[in-house]
Amino acid sequence: MGGVTRRCSKFINSSHLLYQEYSDVALNKEIQSQQRLDSLTEGSSPASPRQPRKSVNTDSYLQRLSIASSASLWQDIPRVRNSTILLSMTHENQKLQEAKFELIMSEASYLRSLHVAVDHFQLSLPLRNTMSNQDHHWLFSRLQDVRDVSTMFLSDLEENFEHDIFTFHVCDVVLTHAPAFRRVYLPYVTNQTYQERTFQRLLSSNSNFREVLDKLESDPICQRLSLKSFLILPFQRITRLKLLLQSILKRTQPGSPEEAEATKAHHAVEELIRDCNNNVQRMRRTEELIYLSQKIEFECKIFPLISQSRWLVKSGELTVLESTVSPGLRRKLATRPVHLHLFNDCLLLSRPREGNRFLVFDHAPFSSVRGEKCEMKLHGPHKNFFRLFLRHNTQGTQAEFLFCTETQSEKLRWISALAPPREELDLLECHDSPQVQCLRSYKPRENDELALEKADVVMVTQQSSDGWLEGMRLSDGERGWFPLSHVEFITNPDVRKRNLSEAHRVKTAKLQLVGRQR
Repeated sequence: MGGVTRRCSKFINSSHLLYQEYSDVALNKEIQSQQRLDSLTEGSSPASPRQPRKSVNTDSYLQRLSIASSASLWQDIPRVRNSTILLSMTHENQKLQEAKFELIMSEASYLRSLHVAVDHFQLSLPLRNTMSNQDHHWLFSRLQDVRDVSTMFLSDLEENFEHDIFTFHVCDVVLTHAPAFRRVYLPYVTNQTYQERTFQRLLSSNSNFREVLDKLESDPICQRLSLKSFLILPFQRITRLKLLLQSILKRTQPGSPEEAEATKAHHAVEELIRDCNNNVQRMRRTEELIYLSQKIEFECKIFPLISQSRWLVKSGELTVLESTVSPGLRRKLATRPVHLHLFNDCLLLSRPREGNRFLVFDHAPFSSVRGEKCEMKLHGPHKNFFRLFLRHNTQGTQAEFLFCTETQSEKLRWISALAPPREELDLLECHDSPQVQCLRSYKPRENDELALEKADVVMVTQQSSDGWLEGMRLSDGERGWFPLSHVEFITNPDVRKRNLSEAHRVKTAKLQLVGRQR
């Protein structure tokens, strides 16, 4: 295994599920748990803590897990179930132990999938012979290194668990391995763009690659899962690890050493994810600017488009309405297409040209731009109006435009994108704000959209009449738009209040940690 020799894992084969399925089962359980709480009437409380049950057979825990279809519980381990510890343990402490145990079991499932990814796909000679060395490197990157790090991480987790099955810790192990996570995950995730392009190119233009890949994917060891689902595992795991640590943090005793350790572990993984995302975004944004610079020409004052500190926030073609006077002195409403390129520091207004090219006729710094709702009604097909004000355009004067969009969501999204940066919300003051839970993952198609994973909870800040929501994800504060079809509303005010309280606690713990580190 990549030169890494460690103790044999007792959990690696504890379930027949690969991580892709295991994770999906776990997320579905989270969704169902939230739905059960949401279905309770206001003021009612969840069922009482589960009491330890008597053992009905002597089968080993691992044997029972091997035929289970979903992750099992810490309190189902015979040694735990048959002890008196559960009787003296509070419901919250039980939930804390379950959260820590889930981190261990999910890492075992993750490593099992990594074994398939490396041994079955990356080290396959027939697959290797269908591509160049460079393509092979871009496709698999440092996947073996990722597996080696996971192997050592799981080994230490299990060692801690076996040392004290009743009061084991996991956050200290995460902190110990955080530098190794950074060493392998940062380059692997940064390579994501090249990996995706290489995979799509091989799939579309290399028949030998497709043929060998089909044969490999049909092997029972893959459980009908594709190579692509294995390649994205590290992206999914590092994000899931942060959420598992967040779940542990929420259940620790406030002010306790365990809370401090969970906060440090959560913060370390959160910083790693932030750096991974920044690297990927930096590459994508630079490529986007280079592409646009080849498509954009200026009929007004020219300025260099490519800058390390600039990125595209939103882009799209709109209809501008202009009032003209006909020869008979009658006012007439004329329309023409205008393309807007909104960057984080400026706005370009262009005339669309053939070949997906643009001729810029005006631009302004972002600080001089303002969008405003316009509730006017006109006869004809035009609706969804908003006004755009440039306080200081390329001629140094003020300019005003009246735009209309095809949908209400498009109008609201432009007004939101053109608004100045919003102040950070006080979560405890947002108890009246709607919340939704994600039922199906969503991959953004535009820059102002929010990526969603199953079980994400989002506080809604705006809703359109045509099925789009704007909101802030409670787990990390990220904002954006997403389709209503992928979520469901959380109707129970007690559940919404609990979600806000938990998010506020995680945020406060992190701020206190950062304050102490300064």
